[in-house]
Amino acid sequence: MLPKLGIDVRFADGDSPDDLATHIDEKTAGVFCESIGNPAGNIPDMAAIADMAHSHGVPVIVDNTVPTPALCRPVEFGCDIVLHSMTKYMGGHGNSIAGILVDGGIFDWEKHNERFYMFSTPEPSYHGVVFTDAMGPAAYIARARVVALRNTGSALSPFNAFLVLQGLQTLSLRMERHVDNAMAVAKHLESHEQVEWVTYPGLESSPYYELAQKYTDGKPAALLTFGIKGGFDAGVKFYDELKIFKRLVNIGDTKSLAAHPASTTHRQLTPEEQQAAGVTPETIRLCIGIEHIDDILEDIEQALAAAR
Repeated sequence: MLPKLGIDVRFADGDSPDDLATHIDEKTAGVFCESIGNPAGNIPDMAAIADMAHSHGVPVIVDNTVPTPALCRPVEFGCDIVLHSMTKYMGGHGNSIAGILVDGGIFDWEKHNERFYMFSTPEPSYHGVVFTDAMGPAAYIARARVVALRNTGSALSPFNAFLVLQGLQTLSLRMERHVDNAMAVAKHLESHEQVEWVTYPGLESSPYYELAQKYTDGKPAALLTFGIKGGFDAGVKFYDELKIFKRLVNIGDTKSLAAHPASTTHRQLTPEEQQAAGVTPETIRLCIGIEHIDDILEDIEQALAAAR
């Protein structure tokens, strides 16, 4: 979608500052990353990325949908702009499509006005206001509201806003249960004879374990993936046999959700294209809900037994 709007998107080979720095040039408008990747579960070193990007005069934009502010606050680590899909954990109940944009007020738009001229030159559609003069550190979010939001009309209905606000009231409590259940499931799968591998940054075996301690205090949300022995056919069988888990490609619901990407979201791709996208035939993605852990594990066990 972005290339059709004239925006060139460059994907880095990895999530290290050096990997990202190789793609920055005089036209770069921002460095974008996820605080916890979906579905890979990778955690970038956000503080180091922010230092690198700022040295090039570029802001860092972080999608913080997976951990939410209850577990991770990227602005505290020097990142500039944070966004959330409120449809996921923030709302928590999968009943509204919504998003939120948070400006940390950190980035100096006026200092880098050659790259970001729209903040330091008169805005003709809003009485010639110069946002850096009128709003100072809030120049970005002010323009986002009175120009982008006004022109595109991407505003919530009152009822959807009400539903999201209802969900936010229990966010911290829900995330505690999500994390506790996810850790139990990850440890269970890690020692299971039918499982080839498990990716969850809360496990000590994860290459992102230390970063999970740094950025989420060891509570890296409830999204995990694992590889089931038996490949594609076993993955489909496991997926079809789940009872409590809902077979949905959404994440962040109070209900436990599962997806088998190779037969659902990435089904239209060739095996080579799936591999390039990080999707393998045996991959199962789980988003662990807040049901009782015994019920969650029992459902996983019976589905694994059926997939033998």
